[in-house]
Amino acid sequence: MTRLRCAILDDYFNLALDVADWQKLFDRVDVTVFSQPFASEQAAASALADVDIICAMRERTAFPKSLFEALPKLKLLLTSGMRNAAIDMEAAKARGVIVGGTQYSRDPTAPLAMGLILELTRGIGRENARMHAGEPWQTFAGVEIEGRTLGIVGLGKLGSKMADIAKAFGMNVIAWSPNLTPEKCREVGVGYASKEELFAKADIVTIHVVLSDRSRGLVGAADLARMKPTAFLVNTARGPIIDEAALLETLRAKKIAGAGLDVFSVEPLPTDHPFRKLDNLVLTPHLGYATEDGLRIHYGQMVDAIDAWTKGHEIPRKLA
Repeated sequence: MTRLRCAILDDYFNLALDVADWQKLFDRVDVTVFSQPFASEQAAASALADVDIICAMRERTAFPKSLFEALPKLKLLLTSGMRNAAIDMEAAKARGVIVGGTQYSRDPTAPLAMGLILELTRGIGRENARMHAGEPWQTFAGVEIEGRTLGIVGLGKLGSKMADIAKAFGMNVIAWSPNLTPEKCREVGVGYASKEELFAKADIVTIHVVLSDRSRGLVGAADLARMKPTAFLVNTARGPIIDEAALLETLRAKKIAGAGLDVFSVEPLPTDHPFRKLDNLVLTPHLGYATEDGLRIHYGQMVDAIDAWTKGHEIPRKLA
């Protein structure tokens, strides 16, 4: 039997081989791990030219039509999650590439959003760094979030989870999205607001909508201008949902109190990006989904899919 080649892409944490039982494939499949992003599409094409199977992390390495055409041996592409906007599904179908996904048992993004809120308002990480550096005792007085208003943009599964967490902290919660109704807000137990009202009234705004053509640039300069000078903005959804140039200008001018970002239009965030130089901006490297528990599920399901496919069976969670 001809051995197959499998590439695991963008394993930034170097956890893929440790959290799933890849050994059960080793009699049929040779596995190579790429822990760093490719410098270009051409670099990806060169590295993956002889690969039969690819395991991709959602929206890291992009798979446009041109890359599919450069990978003649590719037969199976697995992605974390049940959708991946970075994969040209029509191109995959045209090339006869089977695409499969993985399911989340739960999503840890909302707790991370609350962590960013707590860092912005209480400075836990900043004060920890100061303590370890031997700097003076108590120089930062925090802000209480109990009784403050949280504005949620997007009240789907994640937004609703965020609302529950915020209410547990004693926050008042209002929500808006293009298709949100007052009835849905009542079901979740939050107040309904127009977009203008939400940005004007909220002490903290948090983004929880899916990136699409409609939501790209959804939060722009006019929305940021409506925010209170004491307000904070948090984004754990996708970078392009916010006009990053407008946010940069807003933060530089200190027109709002600060922001917490886990996602960016370009990822990884370039080391010389001006966001890295702002002291009123908390940054994390797209950690919303990234827990050992979640990666164990994703990679475990990828192993199961490869095992099934190499035995001639239909893969579970087939996307194309």
